[in-house]
Amino acid sequence: MIKYILIIILLFFSIKSFCQEGKLSEIITGIAEELASDESDPEATALFIEQLHDLNEEPVNINSPDKTELSRLFFLTEFQIKALADYIRYSGKIVSPFEIANIPGFDRETAEIMIPFITLENKMSSYADSAIFRSSLLSNFSVKSSDNDTSAAGSPIKLLAKYRFTSGNISGGFTAEKDQGEKLISDNPPRPDFLSANLSISGNRFVRRIVIGDYAARFGQGTNINTGIRTGLSLTTPGYMSGRDEIKPYTSADENNFFRGIASQFQINNFGLSVFYSINKIDATLNSTDSISNDYIETFYRSGLHNTPSSLLKKDAATETTYGANLSYGFSNLKIGMTFSESRFSLPVNITGDNPDEIYDFKGDKNHVATFYYSWLIKKMILSGEFSVNDRNRSAIVQGITFRPADRLIINILYRNSQPGYRSFHSNGPGSSSSGDNMKGLLGGFTFEAAKYLFISAGCDLQYFAWLKYRCSAPSLARREEVKIKYIPSEKFSAELYFFERLSILDKQDFSGIKKQEEVISKAIKCVTKYSPFESLTLSTRFDFKVVYPSGSKGMLMLQDLNYRFRTIPVSLWFRYCIFKTSDWDSRLYTWENDLLYSFSIPALSGEGSRSYLVAGWKILDGAELRVKYGITTITDNGESLKDTQEFRMQFRLRF
Repeated sequence: MIKYILIIILLFFSIKSFCQEGKLSEIITGIAEELASDESDPEATALFIEQLHDLNEEPVNINSPDKTELSRLFFLTEFQIKALADYIRYSGKIVSPFEIANIPGFDRETAEIMIPFITLENKMSSYADSAIFRSSLLSNFSVKSSDNDTSAAGSPIKLLAKYRFTSGNISGGFTAEKDQGEKLISDNPPRPDFLSANLSISGNRFVRRIVIGDYAARFGQGTNINTGIRTGLSLTTPGYMSGRDEIKPYTSADENNFFRGIASQFQINNFGLSVFYSINKIDATLNSTDSISNDYIETFYRSGLHNTPSSLLKKDAATETTYGANLSYGFSNLKIGMTFSESRFSLPVNITGDNPDEIYDFKGDKNHVATFYYSWLIKKMILSGEFSVNDRNRSAIVQGITFRPADRLIINILYRNSQPGYRSFHSNGPGSSSSGDNMKGLLGGFTFEAAKYLFISAGCDLQYFAWLKYRCSAPSLARREEVKIKYIPSEKFSAELYFFERLSILDKQDFSGIKKQEEVISKAIKCVTKYSPFESLTLSTRFDFKVVYPSGSKGMLMLQDLNYRFRTIPVSLWFRYCIFKTSDWDSRLYTWENDLLYSFSIPALSGEGSRSYLVAGWKILDGAELRVKYGITTITDNGESLKDTQEFRMQFRLRF
């Protein structure tokens, strides 16, 4: 602890403030943590952070009459986007960011969050408006002491490199990654374990975008096609993320959920047309009926790790061909659309096991999905829905309502029903599971500005699983409840109080014979306070307590964050010290951590011990930045250290 104490003492010996970058990092961290609070997909969390940084570098023209431009603020609801467009149309241009707080559907907190990501300039503040060649290079280096597995094929070091360029309406780049234990260069011809590249051409007329190479696509609510950010279902935000149609270059490091080929977007007046075609190698476990040659796919392999002989056999074992089209039309207050997609595999998928939970699993070598969706604004209410059906006559339905009965009150209701046997291999609908099927759900929530500085949000989500699922051998129910109270009396101080309750029905453990189920209920409370005595220093304190029934397992966490931005040199520091104690894995607790740019860290803390880290960011020049993170997790027993897990991460970013 001596080195940490010395660091804290050194923080208070500077004069000039470099607060803008630090404040931006805190805002991005806060938004990403909110958006990712109900995410089970780690790559989606990385996309949240990446898009927020991209918005800061290429801010949205808030006075644009184009809803597509305003929709780039993806953390806003569809109602808020519509309210912005209507306000600009009837009241004129926005002259101050704080004017946004007076628009229906917005408040002071939302307006302050938007500031780093918007511009009030009359012309688009976009790199695409300039023919100047710009590029950026980002490289990450990571290593953990626990990753040193001598049986792995490669070194324990994780490497990531991203390069992007823009020149006028042309952009492109590549992403290369090597995970822990993987070889640096493999395959024939030699290349990194994961390599992705693309070239994009954008336009403002008939042709809106053409992407060649790797790309992501999303249409409507995502029950058919959504390889980007999952439609969020936070119970305590003003609304769930609205559906939108987009095709964009793929820049993530998720090795499974993306397309590789060509895609185009066209626009004629109110008509929009998108077409896409993809041929991509995918990871899979192959098997054979004659024990000689592999002739069918047994399971898909989704982890993306290729660091053992068995996982290397699964790498690029099959080929997936996907193609489809989307057609949409927008009225003044109504938008409708249709999507068709087909996925074909080079080998058929065959389920050979006799488990009852596999009855509705996909079988065969092709899958068709057709979708109809709409979004309709009626005064202070938005209706949005989507219906998808596959060639096995299994369907997925989404229907949502967002309305504002009063200026300070927003209410959300969302119904979704995905039948057992419905499957789309590149879907991420609202509240969907990893497989996207076997669930009925009804969500209700509200956000209320109770006073000038007081915000209250609450919600409940009821789910019914008509067939078997992971850890449950019978149809079951689930329930989520959440209440959030937020108090912001000034820019220097804020306090948040959260109450959570989760109910799941799971198989009883250590029970022989026919599986029996039991209700597992977890309750948690979290309190967070933030205080900034001056611009360059932010202190954050958090306390969590969790209890799980019927086992009685308990978990506790306390942490202190200190974020400091030196005044004499362009350096920012993020320091955390956290202690935790849980009875077992069931009462584990999660904490969001500051990390490298475009990266995230949400460790699961279980057992008894402490977690500390220090992140240092140095802005070397206007276009060059270096970040370093050192973290250590210590597991103890009766005060004695049992295990230390150390990690070191370094990142260099260059823009030129």
